[in-house]
Parts: sequence; structure tokens; C-alpha cells
Amino acid sequence: MPQSVPSDGAPMPTAETAVKLGLLPSEFDLIVQGLGRQPNFTELCAFSGMWSEHCSYKNSIRWLKTLPREGKGLLAEPGKENAGLVDIGNGLACAFKIESHNHPSAIEPYQGAATGVGGINRDIFTMGARPIAQLNALFFGDPAESRTQWLAKGVVKGIGDYGNAFGVPTVAGQTFFHPSFHQNPLVNAMSAGIVAHNKVMSAIAYGSGNPVFIVGSATGKDGIHGASFASAEMSGESSKQLPSVQVGDPFQEKLLLEATLELIEAGHAIGIQDMGAAGIICSTAEMSEKGSSGMRIHLDKVPTRGGNMQPYELLLSESQERMLVVGKLGHEAQIQRIFEKWDLNCAQIGEVIPEDRLDFYFGADVVAQLPASMLVLGGGAPVYEREMAQPAYVKEINELNPAKLPIPKNLKDLADCLSRSPNLRPKHWITQQYDSMIGTANLTTRKPSDAAIVWVKETDSALALTVDVNPLYVEANPEKGAMMAVAEAARNIVCSGARPIAITNCLNFGNPYNPEAYWQFVGAIKGMGKACKALGTPVTGGNVSFYNQYREGEQVFPVAPSPSIGMLGLLDNLENHTSLAFPLTQAKLLLVGMVTSDFSCSEYLREWHKIPRSPAPYFNLDQEVQLHKGIAALIEQGLVLSAHDVSEGGLYQCLKESALAGKTGFEVYSDDDIRTDAFWFGEGQGRVVVSILEENEDAVVDLLAELEVPALYLGETGGEQLSFDGEIWHSLEDLMQWDASHLNPWLG
Repeated sequence: MPQSVPSDGAPMPTAETAVKLGLLPSEFDLIVQGLGRQPNFTELCAFSGMWSEHCSYKNSIRWLKTLPREGKGLLAEPGKENAGLVDIGNGLACAFKIESHNHPSAIEPYQGAATGVGGINRDIFTMGARPIAQLNALFFGDPAESRTQWLAKGVVKGIGDYGNAFGVPTVAGQTFFHPSFHQNPLVNAMSAGIVAHNKVMSAIAYGSGNPVFIVGSATGKDGIHGASFASAEMSGESSKQLPSVQVGDPFQEKLLLEATLELIEAGHAIGIQDMGAAGIICSTAEMSEKGSSGMRIHLDKVPTRGGNMQPYELLLSESQERMLVVGKLGHEAQIQRIFEKWDLNCAQIGEVIPEDRLDFYFGADVVAQLPASMLVLGGGAPVYEREMAQPAYVKEINELNPAKLPIPKNLKDLADCLSRSPNLRPKHWITQQYDSMIGTANLTTRKPSDAAIVWVKETDSALALTVDVNPLYVEANPEKGAMMAVAEAARNIVCSGARPIAITNCLNFGNPYNPEAYWQFVGAIKGMGKACKALGTPVTGGNVSFYNQYREGEQVFPVAPSPSIGMLGLLDNLENHTSLAFPLTQAKLLLVGMVTSDFSCSEYLREWHKIPRSPAPYFNLDQEVQLHKGIAALIEQGLVLSAHDVSEGGLYQCLKESALAGKTGFEVYSDDDIRTDAFWFGEGQGRVVVSILEENEDAVVDLLAELEVPALYLGETGGEQLSFDGEIWHSLEDLMQWDASHLNPWLG
């Protein structure tokens, strides 16, 4: 590496410049030390993108490496490819991943959410997989606030418009409302695709002289410093950073999908990487480092949407629908013809070199020269472990004893109150904006189940997909709350008749330099690891999103910590697909799992008693594992007609959802040993409601007893009324009319 500084025409930067670009003064010193010279402005911008939390995971990787990352069927090392890759049999694999687009969505919700969908799908098809399913997890503030309404409308429309036009069904998701997300919503997008084992493409560069292409859309000034923007605090000034929000084109992405899969099928490519966060610098650095090579790149050959783009802008632009392709030497013409056929840009901008070096030219001038290994996670990027401190509120909530609260005199009034809770109301106003049927593989459109079931065509199997987390459980107890998120995701998959295989995660937390936020993050990682090990679901990769917070006066607080768990399961036998809907035939209802008088951290406690924070609900990981074994065995032996897990809103909400889905009523009774409000509305974990034929009752009870899983008789299905302890709380007709008239009650 020469000691002279490449000239980019900009003034020589200082440590103060580095700080303005989001780097620490100590990191500027590391750069100087590593290069053996001062960096120029373009090079410093490259480090600002690559050493941002968004790209380097510098404040999180130490703990991420403690998660279980090995398991049967994993075909790619976690975090080393564009997405996780898991064997699903029949010579096929599933590529899947979840990522955040939080800060862009807070500034421009429509484009922020749309480009989040585009980016996560590119991660899937750059691996050679055709996307077949999309999911999302959305977190907004108080729905009565005009800002929440503006954000929610824009985000949902952005997801719907992009996903629908791109042609991949949105099959599942979750939406959660809480005041902490008022200024900083969370928008997490997940995608899954299918690829044959022999068609998997890696994000790698090797082979001296192999050509490097940029393909897809032209490059503009949108998204510049987007990775740094995603690694910074939101503030009142953030709206001025609109250039950091990308603009998407789903029709261009559809063309790019088809061209990319054709390129891979034809065998012309060595490696492909999505050009997402930090743009060209990220793709060139990560692909080179992975292949122990480098690249010579001519930035002036990059197709642009307008003139006067500076070298640092070309390096860092996050314009959408672009990818970096390393082709095979001698196949240049064939590569060009494929992208010309699909009417897409395809410009050869460089070639692979054997040295650990990235040479960036602009015309005849070298404007930046950097070691690829120095830029990336696992190479020269710094790694930190931050200070931790338990928040004061944890002690306060642990001193709260909900059992001292009185039981409401009229539980029907309580049920009506919870029916108005934003987190329990139907989300039709969201789901009806998404195309869930395109591709004709989504089996849950005709048979609703706790997880989405997506048929793998030309096989007898299907994918089971879900995304889950309750931020308030995690806030109350990060370790326990994260365990519950993993357990609920697995429980949803088991209740649907499938077996959990692996997870991807999107870890949404506050500022890592805030000891209390970092304590939440570390606790959640510990809990996630314990649950994944117990349930046999290794982590294939994902995303960390720090700096999610809100301001009250002069104080800044982290949002409710939200480690979204995207879980993949496999349904080996389509006949085992189990609905959450009660059957039309009369059936007995059993509550399977441990029943307690716990109603901590419930919607009931928040909505009725107006207690915003309380201890995490009851949870026992060992009991959860046994429950899953029991439910799986019941389904495998054909002993249940429906299965639905108990989660937010408690048993009441679970029963109501199954009744509405099956269009049949029920008559159920509580247990005299349990507080009635806790019995119906508590959110203690590890419980499932199953419906069974009377003739199978003995076999069901015996099987569960053998596995030491408790079960309680609840009542029977039938009729058109929802009867609790002999009192009719609702009729099916009233509930359906209420749902129809409240499709979008908050958002107008």
C-alpha cells in the first residue's frame, strides 16, 4: 500500500470530519494507523459507511456470536451470505432473512417501507432463490395520534404497493401499538425463497481478471450515507436527511429478479451481492474479503441518473434495485445480453485482482485505495462491548404484585374493553392491502393457521413461516421476554402442524452507548440463545437495528426493545396442516399447558387497570418444550381438529379468534382454582387450545399424561353464541358486524 494519499479533489479530512461522518475520534486514529497514512475524504466516507453499526455490527457482534449457529440442515454459515440457507428436502433449500428499515420509514414512511421490502427480496434472489413469501413486523405509537396515523398509512401502503407489484405474496406478520414507537416506528421485513442446492449463488469475488459488473437501476444521490443514518439517533433534524431515504421501483426489481435467476441458471456468474447498505463500497469490500481478493473499480463507468456525482457519492449511494456481479472471464458478452434482454443496465466497471486491495478510479485518477479486509466485519472493523446497567424501572415493576388488584365485577364489560384495544382489534385494514394469494401457494388463505403455510410446489411439503415478539414482555424482562418470543414463534409453527427448523432475527434496540439500552440488548441475546438451543432452532442470521428511541423534553429513551423472531418451519406432510378455526362439527375443547393465576404484562392490565408496566408473564422453558412435543404428537396422530396458541389477550382472545375463523360458537367454563380474570385474560405462556372429537378424548388425555403435559377441559363448540361461565358475552353475528364496521377504526 503506498504511503501517498490518492487525490479525490476534496480538502484533507481531520478527526473532526470523521466525527461528523459518524465515526469516533479513536476510530479515525485506527484508520490512520491501519492505512499508514491520512485517508482522503472519499476513503473516510467509505469507512464511515463500513464501520457504521449497520454494516460492521461493531457494538453487537461480540454477543451475536454467542447465539447457536449450528444445526442439522444449515447450508450456509450464519452471517456470511446474503441470507440464511436451510435444507428443506427434495434437493431444495430455503433462503430466508428479516431486516429493518426503521429510520427511513420514520422520515418517509411510504418509500422507507417499500424499499425495505425491495432490499430483503434482493437478499433472497441474489442467492439464486425465487422469493415465494413475504412477512412483516410493524410497531407504531398511539393510534389516536395523527403522526401514528400518517406513519401507519404510509408504511402499509408502501409494503403493499411494492410487494404486490413485485409479485410475491405477503403471507403473515404482526402489528403492535405502543407510545414508545411514536417518533421512531419499527418496520421489519422478512422474505423466504426456494432454490435448488446446485443453483445456490454466493456473495464472493475471486479469480484474477474476472469481470465486475453493476447491474439493475442507474445510480443516483438517494440513500447516500444511509448506513450511517441507520446508525444514528433520530431527532427533530432527521427529516432534513431525506437524501438518506431511498426510492424504490418494484417493476424494475421484478426484471432484476428474472435476469438474475437467468444469469445463475446459465452459469455465467462467480458471485452476486445485493447493493444495499453503503452501496458499492460495501459490495466490493465484502465480496473481495470473502474471496481473499480485491478489485479495480472505475467509478466513472457506473450508470447514473444525473451528472456531477462525486466519487464518494458513487461509492455510498444506496439507490435501489442494483447488484454487483462478478462474472466469469470470457462470459462478458453473454452477461450483457441477458441484462439487455430484460432492459436493465449492465456495465462492466472493473475486474478482480489478487491483492487485498480496492482501487477506485475516476477517469485516470485513483481516488481511493483501501484494503478490503480492513473495512469489514471480521477484518479490520472495530469490535466493542459497551457498558451495561439495569434500568431503574425494572426494580419498580418487579415490586408490583398484580394479585392484589380486585377482580372486575363484570367480566363482560372487561371483554368489551379489550375488544377496543388496538393490539387486539382485527387488522383487516392492513392485510386487505396486501396480495396474499399471488403465486397460488399460500395455503392459509383457505385454511387459517397460527403460522403461514406456503406450499413448495411439485412436492408434498410446505414452509411454515411466522414472525413474533411482544416488546413489553422484553422490556419487563429482556432475557425472559426474548425466550418467550422464540417460544411463541415455535408454538405457532407447531400448532400449524409443522416442525420448527431455524430462525432469523431483527434486533431493534436503543442507543448501544446507553448502558440501560445495552443491558436490554444483552439480556435479550442471552434469552434468545437459551430458547433456540432448547427448541432446536439455530440462528441463520438477521439484522441489528440500534438507535431506536424517542425524546421527552430533554431526555431520550429507547423504544420498547423488540427482537423480532422470524421462524422457518417445515410441514413434511400437507395432511398435517392444522387450522386455528373451530370445526363446524361439535367438538370438545381442551386447554393444553400450564394454567396459572398470572396476568402480568397483559393487555388486560394495561387497558383496564391502566398499569403500563408490570412483570413479564408466566413462562417455563422446559414446560414449553414438552408442550410442543405434545401438540406435535397429537397432530401427527390425527387427534385434533384445530389448534390455536394463547398469546396477547389471553384465553378469551384465543377462543374468540378460533370461533370467528370457524364461524361457530362455544360454551366454556373457567377453573375454580384460578382467578377468573387471570383465567380468561392472563397471558401466561405455554398454552394451546385444541378441539377434539369426543371419541378421541381418552387417547388425547393419555398421550399428554405420558409426556407430563397438563390439560384442562374447557367446554364444547357449537351454536352461534360465545358463552363464558354460563353468561353470553357475544354472538357471532354481533362480532362479525363489529369487525366489518371497524376495519380501520383508528386511521380513518
